[in-house]
Amino acid sequence: MTWLNPDEQFARAVAHDRFHDECGVVGIAGNSQAAHHAYLALYALQHRGQESCGIVSRDARQMHVHKAMGLVADTFSADILQRLPGRHAIGHVRYSTAGSSSLRDAQPLFAQSGSMQIAVAHNGNLTNAAALRRELEDHGSIFQSSMDSEVFVHLFARARGSVEERLIEMLGRVRGAFSMVMMIDDVLIAARDPHGFRPLSIGRLDSAWVVASETCAFDLIGAMYERDVEPGEIVVVRRGRLRSIQPFPRAKQSFCVFEHIYFSRPDSRLEGRVLQEVRGRMGAILAREAPVEADLVIAVPDSGNPAANGFARESGLPKDDGLIKNRYVQRTFIQPGQELRKHGLRMKFNPLPEIVSGKRVVVVDDSIVRGNTTRQIIGMLRDAGASEVHLRISAPPIRYPCHYGVDMSTSEEMIAHGRSVEEIAAELGADSLAYISLDGVYEAVGTPREVHCDACFTGEYPLGDGGDANGKFALEGLPVVQAAR
Repeated sequence: MTWLNPDEQFARAVAHDRFHDECGVVGIAGNSQAAHHAYLALYALQHRGQESCGIVSRDARQMHVHKAMGLVADTFSADILQRLPGRHAIGHVRYSTAGSSSLRDAQPLFAQSGSMQIAVAHNGNLTNAAALRRELEDHGSIFQSSMDSEVFVHLFARARGSVEERLIEMLGRVRGAFSMVMMIDDVLIAARDPHGFRPLSIGRLDSAWVVASETCAFDLIGAMYERDVEPGEIVVVRRGRLRSIQPFPRAKQSFCVFEHIYFSRPDSRLEGRVLQEVRGRMGAILAREAPVEADLVIAVPDSGNPAANGFARESGLPKDDGLIKNRYVQRTFIQPGQELRKHGLRMKFNPLPEIVSGKRVVVVDDSIVRGNTTRQIIGMLRDAGASEVHLRISAPPIRYPCHYGVDMSTSEEMIAHGRSVEEIAAELGADSLAYISLDGVYEAVGTPREVHCDACFTGEYPLGDGGDANGKFALEGLPVVQAAR
């Protein structure tokens, strides 16, 4: 067990009281400003990962790499982008769903295999990565990181045949969730696992092809959305032409429903719908399912805003900003000292007594994981004078961990594990608590449950694996060669 000092304990307690975003990927083929557009696309995808970021570009001769810990805006300057020439580029923003948070594990990964240069950016988790890594090491492969994503590189390097044949062999060996982009020399590849756990879309920027985790990346660079990469599809872009390969049998589609609830940006489109509208419908359905006598609706900003808007519209209650969020708290790696730590969550949220004092308040949020943050918010609202605090959540109770690309708590750490809704409300100090029903979620989403993964609510894992061998640090105990600095 790793010992943490009090500052680190505080930071981790706040950080791990939410689902963590997974990762974001982008690929561009056929644009003279490929790295600049990749930078902007990553900026739009920053919400999907804030630990590290990177871009690999390709000119007529070779690939160029820049990666760093931290945010996109702090990592890439005009001078650095000038050192990433070429008409092709892939990029990545990372939250460490598999492996540790360190520069050696930043993506895109870059490798040389004979005369061939390979770069990989991956969103998801491979549930058989540890077994594949042991097998590869037994056959002489040397790993440089603790990431499951590096398995792709070694599998491709050991495969034989054309690029397409090697891709099919590589992807046929892995199991789990992956939405990924690769560059093999000047060929751009995009691929999605047969279940389609994570999003991946295709767009056009003039004559260039673009792939990205979310459509909001297209909006920022002026690309036009074309379609999604289909589950199990491999897309190959070579010399301006896009070729689609569907080499695997169709599997049960299992798109992550939490992308609709929380992960993806509200201005992104998923399954044909803008998420701001979908989340507003969740709030409206929640108001119908769990009405409450109250004076005011407030959101836990920012992720609770759309559902709070929908709840207020449906209930006829006024909505106001009762909590103000400090959006700069997570923009630094400096952790609070003893004097600041006692102020706890006030570093991130500040209640307004002038808005909530004497009011029966409905607090709308998108989810509760461990409950530490929610408990403190309720306490702060009571201290600010709220006479009643009623909690309404636009997701069902989260009782099970995700093993397909999201870092979250274990079941035992989740407040809903083994507790009734009434017991959770008492634990949090709320006057009442209600969650949207699973049927209500799918009514808002507009597509049937049969094509989604909702294992975090139900424990019904599409791969039937339970994820027992797929912890975040499943590869961390295996030896690695420290990457050169």
